[in-house]
Amino acid sequence: MTRTTRILTGAGVALAMLVADQGSKYWILEILRLPDLRSIEILPVLNFTMVWNHGITFGLLWSDSPWAGAILAAVALAVVAALAVWLWRAERLTVVIALGAVAGGAVGNIIDRARFGAVVDFIHAHVFGWSWYVFNVADAAIVCGVAALVLDGMRHPQAARLADQRGDK
Repeated sequence: MTRTTRILTGAGVALAMLVADQGSKYWILEILRLPDLRSIEILPVLNFTMVWNHGITFGLLWSDSPWAGAILAAVALAVVAALAVWLWRAERLTVVIALGAVAGGAVGNIIDRARFGAVVDFIHAHVFGWSWYVFNVADAAIVCGVAALVLDGMRHPQAARLADQRGDK
C-alpha cells in the first residue's frame, strides 16, 4: 500500500466517522428533537438520553468556565494534527483505519464545541442496573480507534520499538 493510498484511506475513514457523527447528531437534535423529550427507550438495554457534555469523553474534565470549551477544542485540534503526522508515517492498514476513526471522532466533537459550547451525547447503554456513560458516535469512534491502536501495538511490539528508535512518535 502506497503512502498516498494510506493517507487517502485514513482521511476517508475520518470523513466517514465525521459524517456519521454529525448526521446522527442532526437527527437527534432536529428530527427526533431529543432535547424536548429528554429520554426515549429504544431497547430494554438502550435509551437515547440527551446530555450536553461540557467535558471530554465520558464527561471527564467537566467545567462550566467559558474558556473550558475553547481550551478542550484547541487541545483536540493539536491531537488531530499529531494524528495526521502519525498517519503520514503509518504503514499498517489497522493503524491507518484506527487513526482515521480517532481523528474523525475528535473533529466531530470539536464541531459540537464550536456550534453549541458542549458535545451532544445521546447513546445510553444499560443492563441489570448497570449503566454506561452517555456517549455519541464520535466517542465510540475514538474509543474503538484507540483500542485498535493499543491492540496493534501489542501485536507488533517490535514495530513500535523500531519507530521509537527512529524517532517516529
